[in-house]
Amino acid sequence: MRQLLRGQWLLSSSLVPRRCGTSPFRVSARYNSAIFTDRFAQLASRHSSQHQIYQSLSSDPYVNLSIEHFLLEHAPPDSSILFLYVNRPCVVIGRNQNPWLETNLEALHNDRVSVGEGNSDDSQEVVLVRRRSGGGAVYHDQGNLNYSVISPRTTFTRNKHAEMVVRALHRIGATNTSVNDRHDIVMSVGPNEHGGSVEFLDTQPRKISGSAFKLTRHRALHHGTCLLDSPNINNLGSFLRSPARDYIKAKGVESVRSPVTNVSTALENAFAPFSIQGVMDGIMEEFGRIYQVDADAVRRAQRAHANEPELYAGDDWVAGVVGEPQGYGEAEIKKGIDELRSLEWKYTQTPRFTFSTYPIEEDPRERPALPSSLPPSTRVFLRLKHGAIVESEISVSSDPTVASEEVHRVHEALSGRNLHELQLGQWEQILRDALRATDATVAHELARFIGGKLGSF
Repeated sequence: MRQLLRGQWLLSSSLVPRRCGTSPFRVSARYNSAIFTDRFAQLASRHSSQHQIYQSLSSDPYVNLSIEHFLLEHAPPDSSILFLYVNRPCVVIGRNQNPWLETNLEALHNDRVSVGEGNSDDSQEVVLVRRRSGGGAVYHDQGNLNYSVISPRTTFTRNKHAEMVVRALHRIGATNTSVNDRHDIVMSVGPNEHGGSVEFLDTQPRKISGSAFKLTRHRALHHGTCLLDSPNINNLGSFLRSPARDYIKAKGVESVRSPVTNVSTALENAFAPFSIQGVMDGIMEEFGRIYQVDADAVRRAQRAHANEPELYAGDDWVAGVVGEPQGYGEAEIKKGIDELRSLEWKYTQTPRFTFSTYPIEEDPRERPALPSSLPPSTRVFLRLKHGAIVESEISVSSDPTVASEEVHRVHEALSGRNLHELQLGQWEQILRDALRATDATVAHELARFIGGKLGSF
């Protein structure tokens, strides 16, 4: 496993960018020239930077996704870019997904209580991230490689870059990998090769890589994951299995569940030791072949991680490493980081959904039995828009008149409230005040039930 580097970023340079023509940021046409990495934004935006290859030294998902977004928006419209990064443990959901439905919020870092300081790269807690592209929810960790290709929309196809990654995997001996009809990369396995995924005892192909896409007028972004050597392969479900799934009906995109495995399981007896950096080098090589990138650019991108963090530039290419200094040092990228970290982005971007403990017209499914500690007459219904409660019906009384009064009082307290802001203690206080004729124990148990399903602590 490669060590992710952080820290120093200002480089000793063998070539200081000089003014040339009308642009203050053009570098000399000399190849093999290290430059200051604070020139990243200008070089990435340079009109002549037609080929760009970067790998990130940051494991912060907010930084990496924001650098990626900057490249999508600011690189030349006819350029081709490869960006590789490995994030610290996190769950990343799609732009139009529901965190209460797609994740187990109780298993994730409670960002609704402490924001900012608790999200450092040194934290071992798994954080929730909402990306700007579509697609489903996925778990990232230090054994999961993320690849991103940004290219002209006119040349884009959905399998093109997944097949690029497959060819790189074949280079290291994982020849049982291929792209399926869902544009995912899968690995065929024998009857005894389950990669720790004990839920599936058949020999169907295991998913090792999923993709998401974002298309603009001129540009196409394809980014995907690749489960290479995740130490948490057996525990993905604990983060991606929502306790509220039986009660939620949501608009937006719902993830497709698939059995997964690590690429490394196919290489346990390989002659050469497995390494994530080796896969990265292979992907860079294949990217270079597809887009006819200068061979020196590919070599510089492959070697940059082994030395001091450096960027290199030629007449029509940029290659090397980026990370937190570029993320926080460029105002546009820093703005993107702040947006992804914000609770408003994570939670209030959620499409409309309902939470109901009983069948309703739009969601007639049978529901699991309520806890025995609650009265059989207990009913809980919430309708949410942009993560805020717009309709509610919560009652415990079997008397219709009393139940109607309970519903009215609870809704007065909940109407317009953001769901992610409601903590367990607040739920209990609201229910105690509204369910006046009810034993306080019932209000406590009902708050625990709602909070347990919806991630309120």
